Amino acid sequence: MKLVKMSLAAAVLLGASAFAIDNVKVSGDAKLFYSTDNMEKAVGTAKDGLFGQTNSVGDTALRIGATGDLTKNVSFGATLYAVSTLGLENNLVSQTWTGARTGVKDNAWMGELWMAATAGKTTAKVGRMELDTPFAFSEKWSTVPNTFNAAVLINTDIPDTTVVGAWVGQGNGLNPVGTENNNTVGWDYMGNDFTTFGSRGAYAAGVINNSFKPLVAQAWYYNVTDVADAYWLQADWDCQLVDGVKLGVQYANMDPKAMLNAQKDSTAYAAKVAYSGVKDLTLTAAYSSADKDNGALRIANVGTANTMAVKDYATANGKFAAQSKLYTEAWWNFGYVGQAGADAVMLSAAYDAGFAQLFAQFTDIDMKSATATTTTNVTEVTVTATKSYGPLDTTLAYISTAADDQNTVLAGANNGKRYDTVQAYLTFKF
Repeated sequence: MKLVKMSLAAAVLLGASAFAIDNVKVSGDAKLFYSTDNMEKAVGTAKDGLFGQTNSVGDTALRIGATGDLTKNVSFGATLYAVSTLGLENNLVSQTWTGARTGVKDNAWMGELWMAATAGKTTAKVGRMELDTPFAFSEKWSTVPNTFNAAVLINTDIPDTTVVGAWVGQGNGLNPVGTENNNTVGWDYMGNDFTTFGSRGAYAAGVINNSFKPLVAQAWYYNVTDVADAYWLQADWDCQLVDGVKLGVQYANMDPKAMLNAQKDSTAYAAKVAYSGVKDLTLTAAYSSADKDNGALRIANVGTANTMAVKDYATANGKFAAQSKLYTEAWWNFGYVGQAGADAVMLSAAYDAGFAQLFAQFTDIDMKSATATTTTNVTEVTVTATKSYGPLDTTLAYISTAADDQNTVLAGANNGKRYDTVQAYLTFKF
């Protein structure tokens, strides 16, 4: 769930490091994810709390990927995903992590299938791929990521500068302005149903500069046809005035077009400070604020459920809103920080304890749009422990959520009541 500096992410995303491969390389992993909570259920619905079947979610996923050289300076990549509950729904869980199939049926699809060619310092990549840009990216919190059918051009002729141009035609996340890929229920929306991105696709352009070595600055422009123009500015500074201190600032804007011409702009800014001057310890604090007059689109991923309610357990068993690249994004409760009138504070600590990688995050969000009469508060506290045993990566997470707009199916004292979530992540790499 950690956000990656865009300067590095863009290079990986666009395949700059993959083009030096020799011959064919095959890799993959197998995942088993499990989540359970003690959220209230509607009257008349069975409730069995933590570790009970009704309140639990589980899924497995298999990824097999291959990359190779077709000819000199021409490479390819392919990734196959398969998801299954392995029968867990018969006694352990009632929902799956992916909404990519009706009920709990198994599913498989090509998540990536691309070709890339390099001439000089210019690389073109075309096909189905992961993306990692501020407003259109592959979310990695589930057993499988969403991917895109796209064409990307990257050039590094200008010293210390990466210039990116992209066309995004389709994706298998939720369309923010059109049909929701026929997947209206579920925790995630990734699968084999790729539909038009936005109304008629989108153009994107980005410039990432590192001329002043302690500073990585980036600027992005998006033209989502008939939907919106979007801008993202970000600067991350390795402050050498104080050893171990890093600073960052972000500004984002979405300007609606024809399909959303009655809507207002959406804007947000964020700032963070991180300190890693103590061995094995990193502390981070961040703040963000979104304009109270924000329109239909959130400052969040437009490749997934940007316009959806953050959660609606009463009707959809847990719809998730799109994840945001703002520094303050919660560890688990995505989509709040980019909403209209959202003021968010995020504090985190990461510590290598030797026996495990420990992480804790506190997120507090107050939301009051220009039309709201009351303030909605969301507080999330997350603690995780991660340990690797050779090829096996394991993570255990505990999440405490208190949100005014969650756990609301029962009236009275239970309306918006705090609830607990326990999750286990197992990933075997090969």
